[in-house]
Amino acid sequence: MGEAGPRTLANALSLHTWTLDTTPLALALAATRAAGWDAVELRRLDFTRAVKAGGTVEDVIAAVQASGLPVACVGIQMGWLFCGTDDYKRLLAALIDACGWARALGCSRLMSASDRGSGARDLAIGRIREFAAVAADAGLVLALEFNSSVQMVNSLRVARDLVSAAGHPGCRLLLDTYHLQRSGATVADVADIRGDEIAHVQFSDVPASGPAADHGTDRLPPGMGCIPFREMFAAILETGYSGPLCYEAPNPRAWARAPEEVAREALAATLALLPQQRR
Repeated sequence: MGEAGPRTLANALSLHTWTLDTTPLALALAATRAAGWDAVELRRLDFTRAVKAGGTVEDVIAAVQASGLPVACVGIQMGWLFCGTDDYKRLLAALIDACGWARALGCSRLMSASDRGSGARDLAIGRIREFAAVAADAGLVLALEFNSSVQMVNSLRVARDLVSAAGHPGCRLLLDTYHLQRSGATVADVADIRGDEIAHVQFSDVPASGPAADHGTDRLPPGMGCIPFREMFAAILETGYSGPLCYEAPNPRAWARAPEEVAREALAATLALLPQQRR
C-alpha cells in the first residue's frame, strides 16, 4: 500500500459509514460525494466486511481513493483498555493494521470507542499511553470516545480524566454529541474544553422522547431531536478545534431509505444550524 500523506480537514463535514450501514461501501461513498459532504469516516467493519466477502483491504482503499473523498477518521477495534494479555496483543496488532490503512488513505486520525466493561484506572491510563505511542509513531492521533451506555468510561468527565492523566499527545478526546446528551453533559461543559484536548468530533441528535430499546441506533439529523445544536456547534468551534465534524447517525429508519436522500437531508440539516461563518 502506498501512503498518501495526511490531509488537513479544517472543520470539514464528514459522513460516517455507519449512517448508511446497509448500503454497500461503493454506493455509500457515491451517495456521500453526490450529497456534497466534504469527507467520509470509515469503520474497521468496512475493511472486515470486504475481506469476508472475498475482497481485500486494498480493495477498500482503492474504492475510497476512487471516490475522491478525503478520509476524516478510521475506526479501530475497541476493547483494549481493560482486556487481558492475549486480547491485548491481538488488539495491538489490529491497531498497527489500522495505522497502515489510515496512512495509505492520507488520514491523520484514528478513533476508538471505550470498553463496555470496567477495570483499574491505572491500567486504562497505561494502555492509553501505549496505544497513543503507536499512533504517534505512525504520524497519527488517536481519538478516545466515551460511550454513555457503558459501565465505566461513560462520561466526558471520566474520559477527560483518563486522557489527561495519560498525558500523551498521541491521544486526545473524541466528542460525540449523542453521548454528550445521553450522559447529561451540557453546552457549558463543552465550552470548558480546550480545542487542543479534542482529536475528533462526531454529531447526531437525540430523540426528544428519551432512551428507547434501540438506544444507540435511534440517532437523528441536527434539529430533529433535543440537542440545542446552534449552541452546541458554536461551543465546539469556539474551543478552537479545527478538525472535521462527522455525522454519525445509525438508525434503521434511515437505512430503509435511499442513501443519497439520507445524506442530503443530513447535510442540509447540519448547514442550517452551523455558525454562519462555517456554512
